[in-house]
Formats: sequence, structure tokens, C-alpha cells
Amino acid sequence: MSNRESASLPAHARHLCLITLFALVTGTASASAQAVPPVNPYYARTNTFSIFSAYSGDSSHILLGSTENRKLLDFGVAYGHKLYLNHIVNWQYNGELLPVALESDPEFQLAYHQTYPSVRTYDMYILQATGHCVSGGSGTYTMGFGDVITSSGTFTTSCTRRWTMGEGISPVGFQWNFLPRNKLQPFFIGHGGYMYSTQPIPVPEAGSFNFTFDFGAGFELYRSMTRSVRAEYRIHHISNHGTADQNPGIDSGLFQITYSFGR
Repeated sequence: MSNRESASLPAHARHLCLITLFALVTGTASASAQAVPPVNPYYARTNTFSIFSAYSGDSSHILLGSTENRKLLDFGVAYGHKLYLNHIVNWQYNGELLPVALESDPEFQLAYHQTYPSVRTYDMYILQATGHCVSGGSGTYTMGFGDVITSSGTFTTSCTRRWTMGEGISPVGFQWNFLPRNKLQPFFIGHGGYMYSTQPIPVPEAGSFNFTFDFGAGFELYRSMTRSVRAEYRIHHISNHGTADQNPGIDSGLFQITYSFGR
């Protein structure tokens, strides 16, 4: 046997050394990769679930509606799904469901106190489509035909509000978050849908079924990679699109707070 042959390792020993060396190199590379944290990760969930509340204390002619002095109070849930993401924008689908949608109309109340021909009291409520209600009026009234008086008495005026319960859904909606690597992100949002109320709004001649759309902007603050809080302002519109005798429409400035979570 030659010196070269006596110094060489057996084949199985050489194979074992190669396998051990490969395992050490692979393990070191894996440990190094795990030790390095991701640089500036995206604050962007794939699926988002949200709960929110929204309020508007007044209405006016902003876009299409002409009805004034209406209030809105909404409580709802939402679902979002990431559609496209890069370092500039996070484009998401966003749909909302409103199990509680409250709308408030101003009412002008006339309280009649009849003294002739009998004593009785009755009230009359009139919804106002435009203008603001003025209360505190009083006076006397006389009703009749020619010289014949059929009734007389006094009256007072006051202002009240009528709240109407409804529900709505906005299945078409999108949200665009900008600078998704930052915890604080500005965004734009918009929806289209419909709303059903237990009685016609905003006037009796309008319908109980109305179409809705909104668009707005705000800021979303991520408290962690999966949880965030949004604050926003929206222009919100309600109208029946000519499906009822009257269609005055309601334009509102809506403030909304949203808590979101997901992965």
C-alpha cells in the first residue's frame, strides 16, 4: 500500500465530513437571517375587520341635497381586503354594514288649546324641509264660515326632533392609504350603497328606501402591525333618486372614528 493510499480517508468518512460542513454553513446562514430584523416593514393588513361610529350634527346644500338641519348617528362594522401594496400606497377594498342608522328631522309643533265650542287640546307636528325651526310663539285663533264662528282658542309653538331608525349597507367601497411604511398614514376613502328607514325621510312625501354615497379623508394610526385607529371626515349624501314623490336629499358632513384589527 502506498503512502497516498494510507493517508486518504475512507469514502464514508469523507461523505460525513461534507454533510457536517454543509449543515454548519446552512445553519449559520439561517441564524444570521433570523437575527436581522426586517427593515421598515409595511403597516398593511391583508384582511381587516372594523367597528365604527359616525355623527353629523347638521345638513345643508353641499352637493345635491337641499334639506337642512338634519342629524345622522351611525354604528356599524366594516371589512377590508388588500388589493395592491407598494411603498407609496396601500389600495384596499372596503365595505360597510350599518345595523343602526339613525336620522333626525326637525319638527315644528303647534299646540292648540280650544276654548269654544268645547274645551280640548290637540297638537300638530310639521316636518321642515328647509330653514330652522323657531319656537316660543303664541296667540289666539278663530275659525268659522262668514260670521259663524265654529271654534276659537289659543295656540303655542315649539320645536322638537323626530328620530327615525334605519339600516344600511355600502357594498362598493375603496380606501387608499399612503406611506404604508409609517405608523401614521393619511388616506382617502369612498363608498356607494343604500339605506332603508322605518318611515320616510327627510319629509313624509319622500321614500323609506334611499341611495347613499360618501367620500372623505383622514388619518390612520397603527398601534401595532395588526391594530389601528382611524379618524376621518366624509361628505355623505342620502336621496331616493326620484323613486318617491319628493326627493330633497340630505348632504351631511360626517365625522367617523374606526377601530380596526386583522392580519
